[in-house]
Amino acid sequence: MIPDLRADRLTDYLRRMLVIRRFEEGLIDLAGEYAVGHFHVYIGQEATGVPALAQLEPGDVGFTTHRNHGHLLARGTDPAAMFAEILGKETGTNRGKGGTLHIASVENGFPTTSAATGGCTPLATGAAFAFSRLGRDRVSVCLFGDGALEEGTFHESINIAALESLPVIYLCENNSLEALGQKANEYPSSTMAAAPLTDLAAAFKVPTITVDGTDTGAVHDAMATAVGRARAGGGPTFIEALTVRWPGSRPIWPQLLTGPTDLSYAWDPSAIPADYAVWHTEQDGLLRYVRELLSAGVLTSSKALAMDEQVKDQIERGVRFALDSPYPPVASALESVYA
Repeated sequence: MIPDLRADRLTDYLRRMLVIRRFEEGLIDLAGEYAVGHFHVYIGQEATGVPALAQLEPGDVGFTTHRNHGHLLARGTDPAAMFAEILGKETGTNRGKGGTLHIASVENGFPTTSAATGGCTPLATGAAFAFSRLGRDRVSVCLFGDGALEEGTFHESINIAALESLPVIYLCENNSLEALGQKANEYPSSTMAAAPLTDLAAAFKVPTITVDGTDTGAVHDAMATAVGRARAGGGPTFIEALTVRWPGSRPIWPQLLTGPTDLSYAWDPSAIPADYAVWHTEQDGLLRYVRELLSAGVLTSSKALAMDEQVKDQIERGVRFALDSPYPPVASALESVYA
């Protein structure tokens, strides 16, 4: 379903989703020619991150994990600066010192990225603790994958959040549906006896919501409920967003197995190739959202294609900006180093 919003907000959600999709596709191409280090992409999870983070206001913060690009882009971080950061350039969001796994953008509400599994949970909880003690009407969001629930930091963090009724939202992006893990030479999936994963949060008496992560409207509504509770002093919420892992994220290094996204698949099923047809027709939240906008009369296919071309141009210019940018001077190596 689509959220109950004005048409311009609905199409802005689509634009942000397209920026994420084209950024990640561009990064995969870039990694084929340049040393960018190991990276993870957000393809297939755009319908979770965009409507969820759209609920936040200036001053709210988010803490993310190694699959971070989509989160920063959803809150407006410049794709060109992110490409530059990934390439280690002076013009990057962190002057080339963070790289793909540690991109941060304070001005866009992401003080840091922790690539350690579960590393963002105490950070997000600590920020919420600070908001609570300082009396600020602010919300902290913790974005993580299902694997983080295997770490002790999650249980310690959510326990404190429940005891102190902190304004923090734990958004678990569970992309392990249908994942085969090590049996198929993929990244291992989480291995927990708890099912659903919301049982882990319910043990601490934290309200929980399970939602289809490809359903933009459902994610929007779930996050609106959680943000409203946090701002009203009602404490934390745990949301489990369920998605199927994008086929290209299953190998150890991301690969563009499904090809560059063709928006015409949303309205012309005959154009969908047999390879990965289930992904294109049932599991890709971006294409699902396009279909919903078309069905509701909010968008036409020609407008969708025009928006996509504008986004592609933005991403191409971002890549060129990053490639043309200089590397940091050697003298700056120890700047901003605490110890």
